[in-house]
Amino acid sequence: MARGLHRLPARNVAAAKPGRHSDGGGLYLVVDKSGARRWAFMFWRDRKPTEIGLGSPIKGVDLPMARERAAECRRLQALGQDPRGWKVPARLAPTFATFAEDVISALEAGWRNDKHKAQWRSTLKAYCGPIADKAVDAISTDDVLTVLRPIWTTKPETASRLRGRIEKVLDAAKAKSFRQGDNPARWRGHLDHLLARQPKLSRGHHAALPWSDVPALIRRLQALGTTSALALEFTILTAARAGETLGATWSEIDLEAKIWTIPGERMKGGREHRVPLTGRACAILAEMKGKSASAYVFPGTKYNRPLAPASMDNVLARLKVFVTVHGFRSSFKDWATEQTMLPSELSEAALAHVTGSQVERAYRRTDALERRRELMAAWEAHAVG
Repeated sequence: MARGLHRLPARNVAAAKPGRHSDGGGLYLVVDKSGARRWAFMFWRDRKPTEIGLGSPIKGVDLPMARERAAECRRLQALGQDPRGWKVPARLAPTFATFAEDVISALEAGWRNDKHKAQWRSTLKAYCGPIADKAVDAISTDDVLTVLRPIWTTKPETASRLRGRIEKVLDAAKAKSFRQGDNPARWRGHLDHLLARQPKLSRGHHAALPWSDVPALIRRLQALGTTSALALEFTILTAARAGETLGATWSEIDLEAKIWTIPGERMKGGREHRVPLTGRACAILAEMKGKSASAYVFPGTKYNRPLAPASMDNVLARLKVFVTVHGFRSSFKDWATEQTMLPSELSEAALAHVTGSQVERAYRRTDALERRRELMAAWEAHAVG
C-alpha cells in the first residue's frame, strides 16, 4: 500500500494520462488507453495483488467520494474482513425544503433581480407543502403532480415556473448523489403526458398609468411619506426599474454631481447606467439619508437589507391604483413622445434601452447625460407639478 493519503490533486482527475495514478492508501485512478477512467482499490490477497472497482468519475464518483469508498475498504481490512465486501456508505438525503434552500443560496449570487430571488423562495414555500418535509430521494411523479395539479390551469404561469424550479432542485439533488434515475418533474416526454394543456399565457404590456394622471399620484405618494412611497416616487422620477431602486446603495449616489451610477451587474442589459438626478429626486435622497444608517438607500425592516420586492406594489394596492411599477416606464415614454420635441433616442437612453445597430453603438461614444438631464427635469416638472 502506498504511503500517505490524498496525494492526487482533484484537477488531475480529468487530465490524467493512461496508467495508474495513486492517491495513497490503496486508492488509484486507472486510465485506460481509450481514455476511460475508473477508481480502484488495490490490496494483497493470498500474496497476489487484487483490485476492487469503486466506480467511475463519468458515473458521478468524484475524488472525495472515491476516498470515502477507499476508507471503507481500509476499515474492513483493519477488522480482518475482506475489503471486497465494501458497500457505499449510506448518505441521508435531506428534505426538499432544506435542499431547495441550499440550491437557492448557491444560485442566487448569479441572479441580478432581487424580485426573482424572492419569487423562487415564495413559490416553493407557498405551493410545495406536500413535499417540503419529504426526502429528495423519495419524491415521485405522483408527489410532483400533487403539488402542480391544483394550480396547473388556474395559475398557469405560476405553475409552469414552479415545475421548472422543482425540476432544478431535484436535478441538483441527483448531481449531489442524493437521487438516482429520472427527474419526476421533467416536462418533455413525462409530465406533458400527465397534465392538461394550459391556457395560452397572455404576454401583454405591463399595466401603465396614463402620463396625465401621474401628478395626482405623486401628490398622494408625498402625502403618505413612507419609505415605500418615497421609493416609488423616486422610481417614477428616474424612470428606473423597481429592482434598480430597491438595490440602490449610497455608494452609487453622487449627490454633489447629482448622478446615480448603477453598476452593470445590477442592470438588465449588463451595462453600467448613469441616471441624472433632478431636484425632487435629490430631496428624496436627502430625506432618506437622515432616516437610516443602512448601506441601502431605501432600507427594509431587517437590518441592512433593502425594501421587500413587493413594497412598491403594496403602496399602489393601498392607493387602489391598479397598475404595475414597471408600467411607469411606459408612462414616461408616452409623455416624452407626446409632450417633448426631443429625439426618441434620449428617452430610450433614459430607460437604459439599447438602440441602433452594432456599428452605430460603436461610434456613439457618449451616454448624452447632460441632454438626458434636461429631459428628466422636464419629466419632473410635469410629474411633481
